[in-house]
Amino acid sequence: MRKQPISRFPVVNVDDLPEDIRGHVLALQEKTGFVPNVFLAQAHRPDQCRAFMAYHDALMESDSGLTKAEREMIVVATSAANQCLYCVVSHGAILRIRAKDPLLADQVAINHRKADITPRQRAMLDYAMKVALHSAEIEEADFRALREHGFSDDDIWDIGAVAAFFAMSNRLANMASMQPNLEFYSMGR
Repeated sequence: MRKQPISRFPVVNVDDLPEDIRGHVLALQEKTGFVPNVFLAQAHRPDQCRAFMAYHDALMESDSGLTKAEREMIVVATSAANQCLYCVVSHGAILRIRAKDPLLADQVAINHRKADITPRQRAMLDYAMKVALHSAEIEEADFRALREHGFSDDDIWDIGAVAAFFAMSNRLANMASMQPNLEFYSMGR
């Protein structure tokens, strides 16, 4: 793989990060062994980076009726539809680890309808894709279909919120030409 800049925009050195952001990034580095490029790329706008990290963590790390692996499935499927290299590669790695399945992320990224997932998860991803790509077309029938699979209103909100947040994240990553860390490619395989 050729070496490309992390971003079209300024990239901040870890030592130059504001203290609160540096603490978050160093905790991730301790956990993963590297600093995810997304934080170095976004940190040149510290207030926006803080907001991004806070909302990301509220969606992806908090208690929910969705498993952490299911939330990662949403990210991978919608990010692939939005052609976001950074998010497909990075969250594909996280999905492989959380699902303990080295094949699932690739299947979900290519075509979630053919992936080895449950009918409930397929309904979840169908809805997430509609939120990410055709949100103006969402109607009551979409909610009925999810409820038939046992999703609560809070679960339906969470599916939509993850899809919507990552639609924004995909657009930022594509705008910045953000490059995934090489480490992500081999994680969970």
